[in-house]
Amino acid sequence: MTAWVRGRVQGVGFRWWTRVAALEIGGLRGYVSNLADGRVQVVAEGAKDRCERLLDWLRGGETPGRVDGVTEIWGEPRGGYDGFSTR
Repeated sequence: MTAWVRGRVQGVGFRWWTRVAALEIGGLRGYVSNLADGRVQVVAEGAKDRCERLLDWLRGGETPGRVDGVTEIWGEPRGGYDGFSTR
């Protein structure tokens, strides 16, 4: 699952918070990174229910900053991720 989060999500601890959320959910591998256009990209691989839980957290209103919207796409896992990291 790849998600793009828009709003005031850079410079507010959003990547750190997302990584902690992914680790707390457990069973997820991937990364979170800032994009040049101000959005944050989240790439997560794992069981679908765990990815959906992360999406719920991203949309839940408890995030640092302000989330105006989240768009996601689903695809086949590519692998190659060692844990869940920030980039």
